Amino acid sequence: MSLFLIVALPFIGALMPGLMIAAGRRACALATLWVTLAAFIGLLTHVPTVMAGGIVTARMDWLPGLGLNANFYLDGLGLLFGLMILGIGMLVIIYGRYYLSREDNMGEFYSYLRLFQGAMIGVVLCDNILMLLVFWELTSLSSFLLIGYWKHLPEGRQGARMALTVTGMGGLAMIGGMMMLGQIVGSYDLTVILENREAIQASPLYLPALILILLGCFTKSAQFPFHFWLPHAMAAPTPVSAYLHSATMVKAGIFLMARLWPVLSGTDAWFYIVTTAGLVTMVLGAVIGLFKHDLKALLAFSTVSHLGLITMLLGTGTSYGAMAAVFHIMNHATFKAALFMTAGIVDHEAHTRHIPALGGLRKLMPVTFTIATIAALSMAGIPLLNGFLSKEMMLEEAAHTTLYATPWLVPVLATLGALFSAAYSFRFIVHTFLGPVRDDYPAKPHDPNFGMYFSPALLTVLVVLIGIAPFVAEPLVFAVTEDVLGGILPLPDVHLKIWHGLTPALMMSAIAVVGGLILLAIFAPLSRGWDAAPRPEAKAIFDRIIAACVYAAQGVTRRLHDGSLTRYAAIFGVTVVAVGLHAWTTGSIGPETRALTPVTPIAIAGWLLLVGAALLLVIHHRNRLRALILMGVIGLMVSMGFNFFSAPDLALTQISVEVVTIILMLLALNFLPNTTPVESGGLRRLRDGVIAVAGGLASSSLIYSILMRDFASPSISEYHLANSYKGGGGTNVVNVILVDFRGFDTFGEIIVLGIAALVIYALTETLLSSPVRARLLNRKPDQPRAGDAHPLMMVVMTRVMLPLFLMVGVSIFLRGHNQPGGGFIAGLIVAIAVVVQYMASGFAWADARQRFPYHGIIGAGVLVAGLTGIGAWYAGKPFLTSAFGYFRIPPMEEFELATAMGFDLGVFLAVVGAVMLSLHSFSRLARTADMNVSEHAMDIDPSRPEDDTNGQEA
Repeated sequence: MSLFLIVALPFIGALMPGLMIAAGRRACALATLWVTLAAFIGLLTHVPTVMAGGIVTARMDWLPGLGLNANFYLDGLGLLFGLMILGIGMLVIIYGRYYLSREDNMGEFYSYLRLFQGAMIGVVLCDNILMLLVFWELTSLSSFLLIGYWKHLPEGRQGARMALTVTGMGGLAMIGGMMMLGQIVGSYDLTVILENREAIQASPLYLPALILILLGCFTKSAQFPFHFWLPHAMAAPTPVSAYLHSATMVKAGIFLMARLWPVLSGTDAWFYIVTTAGLVTMVLGAVIGLFKHDLKALLAFSTVSHLGLITMLLGTGTSYGAMAAVFHIMNHATFKAALFMTAGIVDHEAHTRHIPALGGLRKLMPVTFTIATIAALSMAGIPLLNGFLSKEMMLEEAAHTTLYATPWLVPVLATLGALFSAAYSFRFIVHTFLGPVRDDYPAKPHDPNFGMYFSPALLTVLVVLIGIAPFVAEPLVFAVTEDVLGGILPLPDVHLKIWHGLTPALMMSAIAVVGGLILLAIFAPLSRGWDAAPRPEAKAIFDRIIAACVYAAQGVTRRLHDGSLTRYAAIFGVTVVAVGLHAWTTGSIGPETRALTPVTPIAIAGWLLLVGAALLLVIHHRNRLRALILMGVIGLMVSMGFNFFSAPDLALTQISVEVVTIILMLLALNFLPNTTPVESGGLRRLRDGVIAVAGGLASSSLIYSILMRDFASPSISEYHLANSYKGGGGTNVVNVILVDFRGFDTFGEIIVLGIAALVIYALTETLLSSPVRARLLNRKPDQPRAGDAHPLMMVVMTRVMLPLFLMVGVSIFLRGHNQPGGGFIAGLIVAIAVVVQYMASGFAWADARQRFPYHGIIGAGVLVAGLTGIGAWYAGKPFLTSAFGYFRIPPMEEFELATAMGFDLGVFLAVVGAVMLSLHSFSRLARTADMNVSEHAMDIDPSRPEDDTNGQEA
């Protein structure tokens, strides 16, 4: 199975639970399970290749110019994590089917789970760090949805926000570090980066890149001082906790450290930062976990501790440490998932996770007790279980590691961490399951049905199997370790076995187990001392930091973002001018290479009109109608300027847009006073004037300097001129650019235009369904209206002009590929033709004759444009690539047809629909209660024997 399909299946499958839940909970769970099983089987098909030392790849150049390629590869490390993500994912799906109550939305839960699963698979199989970053952040977003799944619980919402904040901030830091790695190597492909160890470690960017990447890894894997978010994520449903803590999110940081181990490890910075963070996290998590009274809280801090153990092993930089880390990643996934599931069973059946309220469950829940005991003893490091083997390897590595020139520091702290780990494991067993049966349980405990304990039972089988026959796991551990080492160091000459003789690690392990039993025996006084001792609370510190950030942000916002547009414009204008002035005075500019164009009288006249209208607009801007007229004059002069400089397409577009804009703004002015009040004093107006003049002079100087000199690099216009006909089949370069070279931009623009029109319509609907409607209907005009709102002369003229307008629009549309015109201009012309019908005969008369909804016209335009672009795929070309040819139909002459015409038709329809929908919306708002809706086209019609001239039509 292709790696693309393996990554895509979870995302595709995320749609199925929401659909299948209508068929029942069982169907929903089975549909979710089968998709994960398919991906799991697809991964298994690559096991022989990977175990033989091969690498499976799947490559697709997406945006090669930016280094963003959809590349995936599967080696031993990716295989291990893929098997854990999909394998344990299937067990979690089965477990969740029986854990979730009927009040829980199972379809939503499984959809979030599949989305998270897909993001994790993307992380571990990705060969491009830019895509990896996308998947990385997607794990944060999807885990936010999972942790906050129980939205009715405040702790669930807070835990989700905390997880997203911490891991999201770490992800932002990691983006910077990854970009530095790509900059050093010159490629964003992981396989290329992993081959450049010397270049990376010799670069001055190595240390900042290392720190930023480790910030991302530490936050994701809950390493000190970012460990606090993970225990609060336990507010999620237990299936989520089992998945996050064993095989997925918290292992993502571990995975990335292992993936980048060949190029980042082996330096003092790596050794001291990673080893110290891991060692502190290991001990701190174990100590805190011992005194937690919530089963899931205890297990959450045990996860923090074991993640610290793995981080410490990776930090040592030795091949033995890497092998021990790989082995413990595997073992931890099995016993930790089983422990969380058994904790969920206890909570599900006894209705509490509070350890002091439990005890004596061994007789009431014998199956659950057996599963939990095996998994907990493995976590404690008891022989004949898999946790013992990897713990021994950890202690062996610790015994030979010297940190800060102190040989005993790492062995002592590692033993201390193992001791507390054994203590909380024993407490999990003894205080939950042993002791006398109580009579005050919140609910009568009993073993669940087979469906709920199947998943943890299967995991404990693996715990025992690997514990008594470690050679079963040895080939996979060796293959993964070899890929982690990346050829930098040889594989250690060791074998996974139960007995290694009387070694320092065995003595340290014995001390840890005995010490754990002693701590359990004296737990009561220790717990009272712990509760009484003052200590910093990470959550309280986090809340205070967030509150301080919010307060600071609000202070900045209140001072800068106060709603004053003139203030924003002033700050922006001053900043731009200052930066530009600095660049001008400190940079260099070459001599002028071009001569001035001769200034003609027509150009001088047009310039004077343009400047005069702009000055008059400044003087009369408080009178809205005068300002609108002057804006129209300015737009007209700009369009004439375009035409003067041989840009007829721009001139046609500009003048068409001006007409439509003026009409729509006139409708909008109907709801506004004729004049605007004076809101600023003389000093502020003087300030604004100085800034405006400075900005204008700066812009003019920059434009003059650019136009008087040759460009530093060749202009892209030469390419467009040379390839317009050859590549796009048209001689009108502007139109070919819009529908071919930059067709994707145009496609986005018509979508935005349609959205804008729909937003106007939505706002109109909101206003007309609110109390504002009564105020609109009952408003009185401030000036008398004409008695003949829809005069005969205007009606007749618009009817005569309509076919002419339409013929011009069609002509402009058809000729646009080779002469000035095109779908956008034609759409505006046709829209104007329809608008004048509304103006002549009123909204009600014209709208009653409208056969097609404007929403549908917009949608049809976007659909036609999109289908035209998709058609290029069937010819093996990129999206929106044009094809053209010449045809002859007797008796017609030979003519050209291009697929760009279909795209232009979509642009035409979207423009017509957007303009008319906006007009439709404003016209509905313009109606008042005293308007009579007439069925006639004009108010006074001599052909009617009894003409009703009372009132005015809308």
